[in-house]
Amino acid sequence: MNKVPLTVTGANKLRTELDELKTVVRPRIIQAISDAREHGDLKENAEYHAAREQQSFAEGRIAEIESKLSNANIIDVTKTDANGKVIFGATVEIEDIESGKVVTYQIVGEDEADIKQGRISVGSPIARALIGKEAEDVVIVKAPGGNIEYEILSVEYI
Repeated sequence: MNKVPLTVTGANKLRTELDELKTVVRPRIIQAISDAREHGDLKENAEYHAAREQQSFAEGRIAEIESKLSNANIIDVTKTDANGKVIFGATVEIEDIESGKVVTYQIVGEDEADIKQGRISVGSPIARALIGKEAEDVVIVKAPGGNIEYEILSVEYI
């Protein structure tokens, strides 16, 4: 299986969630199942069935996170020598040449992408246009509404 790029921050968030699921959520669900069993007939015990469903979701999420971490290529952008070029993990400030609107994006893996928090997937059209470019370069992004020109104002490795 191909390695999936992941930032150090993204990997840490997944590890934190995994730890929470294993040390807090899983024991709580096991206790809920145990308590529900004490109520008698399991066929008609709604508490038991709800706890088993929660257990199924939690175990599925644990397996999903473990898989993501085992297939991750964790990249620490602060330890790369990119010489001002836009690379995976870089934070890029760009300006729409036509409208003058300035936005800042961090280029991250698919699982970490969240446009509301300024994190875009490395596979997105904007990120693909930016990769390998430097500050003051002009890039053209092919968008559904037509081509958009952006000027790269700054590139940081945070």
